[in-house]
Amino acid sequence: MTLTSKIDHVFAGGLGVLEPEGQRTGIFKQRRAGSVRVELHGIVGDQHGDTRVHGGPEKAVHQYAAQNYPRLAQAFVPSAGQLVAGSLGENISAFGLSELNVHIGDVFRVGSSVLQVSQPRSPCWKINHRFAAEHMSMFVARERITGWYYRVLEPGFLEAGDRIELLERHDERFSIDQFWQVQLSHRPVIDDLLALAASHGLAADWKRRLGERAKWLLHKI
Repeated sequence: MTLTSKIDHVFAGGLGVLEPEGQRTGIFKQRRAGSVRVELHGIVGDQHGDTRVHGGPEKAVHQYAAQNYPRLAQAFVPSAGQLVAGSLGENISAFGLSELNVHIGDVFRVGSSVLQVSQPRSPCWKINHRFAAEHMSMFVARERITGWYYRVLEPGFLEAGDRIELLERHDERFSIDQFWQVQLSHRPVIDDLLALAASHGLAADWKRRLGERAKWLLHKI
């Protein structure tokens, strides 16, 4: 299939401080002009406040669908002025690609790099603190507008204006949206969990977690 887009903005940068407790975080990324280098652990110069849950080869680059921001702004009117591209801490902002048409394991050429979709982003409390909006992370999760992470298959360079082109699709079933429909189900179908866990390209940690949940449900039958 043909699936393409282009990068509107690239974001990366150092650490900032979240009020009121003062946690260090990499959510306050800065727009980058010109070409940036992408290596196995992400964009050179990008930083993360808690490397236990952010960054690393399975979360090297984060993309967020720019078309989700108006939806967030409508739901959280007091924060609407802050809800602009880059404000959720993504590295790549683009229109067209979304949780509905990007699938687990998809391989894209992005600029001169080759990236593979490894997992969705799991929204956390830092989003709430970033926008002083108590339930925003829950809304992002419930609406399944989380964005997704890439692993880097081939390092290279990317910049605003570069083409994003699907090269390979290994799984026709599990889009990012479908992933969350299975994962967020109160009592998912065990075969669905096992099929999702077996998805080509899915991060090993998710494979383990989904497999363990399937085993737990089997014992409950």
